[in-house]
Amino acid sequence: MVFPFIVHVPIQLTHSFFASHLLAMSEKAITGSLNPLTIAKLLGPSTPLLDRVIRFLNTVRGTDKVLMNIQYWSKIVVWFLQRRAGPAPIKGPAITTLAQHIKNFAGPVSDFRILLRYYGLLPMIQYMAYLEHNPAPSRLHLNLERIQNLSMIIYYPLEHLYWLGAHNAIPLSEKKTNSIGIWSCRFWALWVVLEFGRIAEQYRLLKRKEKSLIKKIKDGEITDQAEKEQQIASIRSEKKSMLLGTVINTGYLPLTVHWSLENSTFPDVLVGLFGGIAAVCQVYAAWQATP
Repeated sequence: MVFPFIVHVPIQLTHSFFASHLLAMSEKAITGSLNPLTIAKLLGPSTPLLDRVIRFLNTVRGTDKVLMNIQYWSKIVVWFLQRRAGPAPIKGPAITTLAQHIKNFAGPVSDFRILLRYYGLLPMIQYMAYLEHNPAPSRLHLNLERIQNLSMIIYYPLEHLYWLGAHNAIPLSEKKTNSIGIWSCRFWALWVVLEFGRIAEQYRLLKRKEKSLIKKIKDGEITDQAEKEQQIASIRSEKKSMLLGTVINTGYLPLTVHWSLENSTFPDVLVGLFGGIAAVCQVYAAWQATP
């Protein structure tokens, strides 16, 4: 007897159904759990931020500014750890050891940054040629940049000699090496002081340009909205760049004066603070310049 409510399913169809069902369950289990072999899928099909970070670090400027942050902020970390270690006899040795490890790491970082500037003279010569063959914003601006470039022309060879002498790559006494290092920093300090004058002249010219733009807009000489917005955005961008440059230069000023003196009492923690502020601004500027 055949019961009417029993459906006869072919064996092949049954096997096919269960196989597909099991396959679907296994795929769901795999996708539902984290597979370490496919973890990179979490990044998505494109990685614009990662791509930009790689482009940033692939430049000498980007790498240098990252190392600059390590060099200067480590001084503040060391200062903090040393203060913590003082009144704590039990934790003191461990904290002191950690501070020494950070110092041991920051030292080669600073040293490598000097080596990384081995080619610094070449862009300076290139820029000197550019200044002489392109119109300058003003005569004062041009002369300030000329003197700045000359100071760097002297600074870089002295810094190279200092580095070579400090590593005994050339026969220089310690006293002579230190003297060369001090003089190189004095020419750097000259550049920093002149940079304040250059920024002040740039600001004066920018204010004049801004007043001229406002007058043209009021007089109806510029009627295109897109052109107005473009020129206003250009002025705002230049102001932002000048502000950033002023902060960076303010961070450099006490450092260059400190390293220009034979017996400076400027504390190392303030070297870290002023250098760290300049480093953060430098990273920001380099990041913004990275496409």
